[in-house]
Amino acid sequence: MSDELIKLNNFTKNLRRTILDTAYQAGSKSAHIGGALSSCEIVAILFSKIMNFNKKNPEDEKRDRFILSKGHACLAYYSVLSEIGLISKDDLKTFEENGSNLLGHPIKNNKLGIEYSTGSLGMGLSIGIGLAIASEKKKLNFKTFVLMGDGECNEGSVWEAAMAAPNLKVKNLVVVIDRNQFQQTGSNKEIMNLESLAEKWKAFGWNVNQVDGHSLQDLSNYFDKIDYNKTNLLIAETIKGKGFSFSENNNAWHHSVLSKKIYEEALKELK
Repeated sequence: MSDELIKLNNFTKNLRRTILDTAYQAGSKSAHIGGALSSCEIVAILFSKIMNFNKKNPEDEKRDRFILSKGHACLAYYSVLSEIGLISKDDLKTFEENGSNLLGHPIKNNKLGIEYSTGSLGMGLSIGIGLAIASEKKKLNFKTFVLMGDGECNEGSVWEAAMAAPNLKVKNLVVVIDRNQFQQTGSNKEIMNLESLAEKWKAFGWNVNQVDGHSLQDLSNYFDKIDYNKTNLLIAETIKGKGFSFSENNNAWHHSVLSKKIYEEALKELK
């Protein structure tokens, strides 16, 4: 394993530890850890390697933008912002507390690196398209990355936006679908079967690729070779609750409470 991949692997492991710690600290207020854990490698690659983002100037107008459209997976977002030094460990301890800046869905706070308020599913792609158009019109040339959920693709607004972006020849936009095959109330196959997801996006005019969403090497290779002049979609095949035996492919952990026993067993697995 290269030095870069070792660093990325450690970075990702730290994210999972922070998600675990923060969810446990939240106690009965609970957390959506399943979808946060499935997206760790994706956000790790973006924030540690790909995005132009200066933590000393998080409001730089030329910064790359990240939109967590699947806002319920906010613990992955908060954890990566903590890992790069924008959110403190003390801030994380306030997760879901009254008056906190870190609630169960992201609330816009540029100083903390939180670009947009999200969580009403189906909105992030439209925001991302608007940002990409603004980047080109203002000649700022920043890139916009949108992380969506596969269950989110049930929303009609997603497909309106999907139709618009290639028609408008949007550049410097990358959409990543965290395809963990589950959503809040069950599996995708049970609720809205989108087996032909890649073909649907291709039919709308997107440049579509698929990778193992937990392979840091595959993700790194994809972003290293991407053509930002195209309207890009990456389907990242992931495992909901990735990283811990109690949560992997267990949709009960879409939103649940960590007991002390499970927390301690998960810490052993991390080590």
